[in-house]
Amino acid sequence: MNKLSITFLGTGTSQGIPVIGSKHPVCLSDNPKDKRLRVSVLVSWEDKNIVIDCGPDFRQQMLSNPISDLEGILFTHEHADHTAGIDDIRPFFFRQGDISIYAEDRVVKALQRRFDYIFADENRYPGAPAVKVHTLKEDQQFKIGKQLITPIRVYHNRLPVMGYRIGDFAYLTDVKQVEEDEIQKLQGLECLVVNALRIEPHHSHFNLEEALAFAKRIGAKATYFTHISHLLGFHDEVQAKLPDGIFLAYDNLKIVV
Repeated sequence: MNKLSITFLGTGTSQGIPVIGSKHPVCLSDNPKDKRLRVSVLVSWEDKNIVIDCGPDFRQQMLSNPISDLEGILFTHEHADHTAGIDDIRPFFFRQGDISIYAEDRVVKALQRRFDYIFADENRYPGAPAVKVHTLKEDQQFKIGKQLITPIRVYHNRLPVMGYRIGDFAYLTDVKQVEEDEIQKLQGLECLVVNALRIEPHHSHFNLEEALAFAKRIGAKATYFTHISHLLGFHDEVQAKLPDGIFLAYDNLKIVV
């Protein structure tokens, strides 16, 4: 089985940390682990690099974690903090040609509405990137290279979101609810990544208590929390209180699965 190299490109919620104009103590922290770009992860194996989600900080993330080629982008859902950086795939497009994107039909249509020039068949602007669309269904596995990927259906309040299991690694974000059938697809994980937004309950995200309970239910050897807001608290203080095998991810953290 291929080893996966995982780089956390961003671990913040939709506003990132620091929040613009905020005087909250976490936003004023000097600890680099308290500074979080919008959530995204790079997964690499052999000569393949894929990114899960492509938010507004994508350019900065790629400059901090440079790769020369991109096999594809997997989208979890259509919200701006997960999609707004798609124009910045241009350098990859100029080197490689059309960039593969993987998303369910609803998400593809949202991208087509918001970034119509990327999907245009005629009268294309010469500098615009282009994509090759792979439409996903929640009950169908797919491959990138030789790597089998299993979609995992989760819910962000009532919005369906796609998580992904790649080998013994699973990445779930913007989760509030997971049905039992999908939980069964997460058995035997080496590493689980899931959102833990803040201490207080939230209508569409796991808070810390819910994320801890979900991590215990799945029982991965290691669990990393992401999609973190400043309201969760200081990284080091929260990490010190977490059980063994549970970690707060932070930007530019690299792990091997």
